[in-house]
Amino acid sequence: MHYQGSCHCGAIRFSYEGEKIANGLRCTCSMCSRKGAMMSTEFIPQQQLKIEVDDDLLGLYQFGIKTAKHYFCKRCGIYPFHETARKAGHYRVNLGCVEGVDVCTLQEEAFDGKNLL
Repeated sequence: MHYQGSCHCGAIRFSYEGEKIANGLRCTCSMCSRKGAMMSTEFIPQQQLKIEVDDDLLGLYQFGIKTAKHYFCKRCGIYPFHETARKAGHYRVNLGCVEGVDVCTLQEEAFDGKNLL
């Protein structure tokens, strides 16, 4: 299926081909539990995730061992996607940013990121 999404202000846009979205992932690490986003369960290879950014508005935040790359919009603050720590070169997207996806209707899976390291 073809998906597209964006941050709140539209300065960061993305699209990818992927599996049908039937559920979402909630991570318990300190970053994810604070932002509260529901992520895709699917690992999206870097070459499949098409990213468009206005100006220099894509911010990067890393913490801990700095393996994961958490991206956000410098204008509106929304987190649209991140490069995973578990699978380098692969991304998960914030399902709340994907057009046509209602995260309130999705089944949730939990990932124990808090105790990963």
